[in-house]
Amino acid sequence: MMSMLFQQLNDELADVVAQAQQSVVQVRDQSRGAGAGTIWHSDGLIITNAHVVRRGALQVALSDGRLLPATLIARDDQRDLAALSVEANGLPVIQPGSSRRLQAGQWVFAVGHPWGITNAATGGIVIGTGSRLPELPMAANDWVVVDLHLRPGNSGGPLVDVAGRLIGVNTMITGPSVGMAVAVDAVKDFLRRTLASTPQAVV
Repeated sequence: MMSMLFQQLNDELADVVAQAQQSVVQVRDQSRGAGAGTIWHSDGLIITNAHVVRRGALQVALSDGRLLPATLIARDDQRDLAALSVEANGLPVIQPGSSRRLQAGQWVFAVGHPWGITNAATGGIVIGTGSRLPELPMAANDWVVVDLHLRPGNSGGPLVDVAGRLIGVNTMITGPSVGMAVAVDAVKDFLRRTLASTPQAVV
């Protein structure tokens, strides 16, 4: 009986990750670096980190194999967020959640492309949330701090809860098993401020 329950839980969590993977893109710039991004709106609005789109022409690889040119339409280096646009519609999206409801100990999953492994997933728990952290006194932001392994290539990808809702944008590593994501509520604020006249930005 116990093994069946574990198998059911395992299958449900795998489904959550598989659903999230459909909305994860690979973002490439002329520096030959490659980060991740999350489709925010089905008509081609993508959220990523500002440090992922450092310079030059941008391309986005979708989960269905399409490679599309992308346009940088908004950027906030202080919050390390950027918004991109691609010419596409009907794209799969992740439902935004709320980072304000997060509690320490909740299970979360990060999806991205660590070391070039596309749509890889890693899991862990929430350590806490906050705007100013002792480890990063100069980096004021709305953070979600998690106990999971993030690697180069995870930046800009989604952090999702067990219901598959987007709760953060994976951003940096502060220790071997400590990752940090920009909280989804900060992403919503960024879009409202920078894309107020764009219907895609309505959240």
